[in-house]
Amino acid sequence: MKKPIVLPMDVRLMQWMASLMFAMAIVLCMASGIGWLLRHPAFSIQGITVRGNVTHSNSVTLRANVVPQLTGNFFTLNLLQARQAFEQIPWIRSALVRREFPNRLSVTLDEFQPAAQWGTEGEGKFLSLEGAIFEVNADEVDAETLPTLRGPESQAKIVLDMYKFLKPMFEKMDMNLEKLELSQRGSWFAQLESGATLELGHGSQQEVSERLQLFFKTLTQVASRYGRTATSLLSADLRYESGYALRLRGVSTLAVDGLKKP
Repeated sequence: MKKPIVLPMDVRLMQWMASLMFAMAIVLCMASGIGWLLRHPAFSIQGITVRGNVTHSNSVTLRANVVPQLTGNFFTLNLLQARQAFEQIPWIRSALVRREFPNRLSVTLDEFQPAAQWGTEGEGKFLSLEGAIFEVNADEVDAETLPTLRGPESQAKIVLDMYKFLKPMFEKMDMNLEKLELSQRGSWFAQLESGATLELGHGSQQEVSERLQLFFKTLTQVASRYGRTATSLLSADLRYESGYALRLRGVSTLAVDGLKKP
């Protein structure tokens, strides 16, 4: 049996170097090819398909606000940055961005649905159904059909939840809750469509509810003593432990020249 020929070390080193250089050449060629492919105009973003709940954001708005922020092509585009660009557009609550080979983007948008005005009327701040504050042009919203809610912005969801909780209680009394406010000190204040105001005091939904139930239970009876109905309500202060203060339209306890005002 013939013994295998052992090549000198310098020959083996030359073979290894040749193999290494050949492998590196292949890698460089592949990298160059991939680079050329990634830069090829055929893969530049040519169009965006928009789906989802979109009624306030048209193609002009999208083109003006989003397209200038999109950098790269089909392969290199940062989808997170693209999503953030869409979500910066007024009305857009969330965006889901996907690639569509070879040169398009598919975007599914979801818009805010206003549940209430937030803060000062006409300021352009609204509260979504989820309790998030968003800003849009006030002229784009039918604000007259929405209640007005106020409070610390960090408590916006709590204010909305309280409004949803109290609204049916007022409706049972044929009263429309138009405004609800939470003060910085945690006290609730309500205003009805009629203009009547109610100081509801501090507390949770249950605590405020208990005070309102007592108030509604006795309001009609108290108003009837003065020949009035619940619709004559001007204001009420429910911050007392076992009662409330009440003002009715056309009723006064102030005396003038020894006579009570009618």
